[in-house]
Amino acid sequence: MGVPSDEVVQIQHPDAADDPTVVTVSCSDKTGLGCDLCRVVLLFGLNILKGDMSTDGRWCYIVLWVVPRRRGRGPMAWDLLKERLVELCPAAASFGFDSSYLEPDDLAPAAPQVFLLKFCCFDRMGLLHDVTRVLCEMELTIRRVKVSTTPDGRVMDLFFITDARELLHTKNRREEAYERLQGVLGDSVTSCEIDSATEDMSCCIQASALLSPHVLEQMFDIDLIEGQLSHSRSNSCLSVTMDNSLSPVHTLIQIQCVDHKGLVYDIMRTLKDCSIQISYGRFYAGQKGRCELDLFAVQSDGKKILDQQKQRTLCSRLRMELLCPLRVALVDRGPDMELLVANPVEVSGKGRPLVFYDITLALKNLHKRIFLAEIGRHVVDDREWEVYRVHLGEHDHELSCSARSKIVDGVMNMLMGWD
Repeated sequence: MGVPSDEVVQIQHPDAADDPTVVTVSCSDKTGLGCDLCRVVLLFGLNILKGDMSTDGRWCYIVLWVVPRRRGRGPMAWDLLKERLVELCPAAASFGFDSSYLEPDDLAPAAPQVFLLKFCCFDRMGLLHDVTRVLCEMELTIRRVKVSTTPDGRVMDLFFITDARELLHTKNRREEAYERLQGVLGDSVTSCEIDSATEDMSCCIQASALLSPHVLEQMFDIDLIEGQLSHSRSNSCLSVTMDNSLSPVHTLIQIQCVDHKGLVYDIMRTLKDCSIQISYGRFYAGQKGRCELDLFAVQSDGKKILDQQKQRTLCSRLRMELLCPLRVALVDRGPDMELLVANPVEVSGKGRPLVFYDITLALKNLHKRIFLAEIGRHVVDDREWEVYRVHLGEHDHELSCSARSKIVDGVMNMLMGWD
C-alpha cells in the first residue's frame, strides 16, 4: 500500500511519466481527515485513480494514487502539496500521543485574516478567469467576489480573499500579488489595491438578493433533478448499497458510479456531514470512467448503521451527491441572462475548491463576457449552499434553447471534469 516511512506525508514519484504518483499519509486520526485530505488533492488539480484507507480510531493510514487531471498546466507543486497535507494532520502525530485527549478548542485552527482586493481596468474577454487563475496559483482563496462592468467598458472588481501562506499582510507578498496581477490586467489598469477587510465591509460579501421560487425549484427540487437525470449515463451506472452481514462491527457501503472531478471528496464530504466514520475503505477507477468503492463504516457512536430509515436517507444522499454534486441553471433576470451555480458547503463551513475558477474558464472557452458576478451563501432545506451568480449581458437574453443548453453543459462539464 505504500512505502514505510517516519514522515507523516510521503510522496513517491513514478518511474514512468504516465504512471500515478503515490501519496501516503500516516498520522493520528481525527474526524473528517479523509475529507480534508481529498479536498486539498482536488484543490491541487489531481485525480485519484485508486485509494486505500484504514484506521483504528487513533491512527490512520491513507494511500492515494493520483495523476494531474489536466496535462500541460506547468510543473506540479509537489513540495507545496506535501506541506498543505502535513498541515491537515493532527499535530499530536508528531509527538506520539492521542489527539482525542485534546480539547476541541485546542485543535480548531484560527480563522484566517480576510483581505479586500479591488482593481479597476478596461474589460476584455476572459479577464475574470485570468485574475482568478493568478489568485489560485498564489494560494489566495476567494471567499466572496463582487464584479461590475460600467457602460464605458470598465470593470470594478472586489475580491475578498485569504492567504494560505498567511503572508498577505507583508510588503513583499503584496508586491508579488501586484506584479502578477499587472501581468494579466495590462496597461489599462487604473487602480489595484489590497487592504485588510474590516467588519464594516461584511455587508458587501452577503448575497444581494434572495433566490426566486422558480430558481429554488429548478436547482434544489430533488424529485425534479432525479427525473431530469433518470436517463443519463451517470444514473444508469450508479449503485449505492449497504450490507450488515459481512462484518460483525461495520456496515459495508458499496458504491458503483461514473467518475467525475472530486468524486472521492464528494463521498467523503457527504459521510463527514452525516457523521459516518470510515474504518477501512478501497477505491478504484477503471479505464472506462467507472468507479467502485467499498467502505466499512460506523456511526459516530461506533456502532453499525442498523436503522432502516438512516440507511435509506444516507443512500439517497449519496446518490444525489454522485449524480449532481453541483447545480447549474441559466435563468432570465430582467433583460439579462443569469448563470447560477450552487456549490454545497460542508458543515465545517468550507466550500468546494476551484468552482469560480472552473466557471470563469468555461465561460472564457465559450467566448462569453461576464458583466456582473457575485458569490453569496444561502440556506435551502437546512443545507448551506455557496451560490455563484453571473450576468451574461443583454445580448444573450434571447438565446435559443440549444445555445442555452450549450452554456449550461459547458459549465457543468468543466465543473465535473468532463470537458
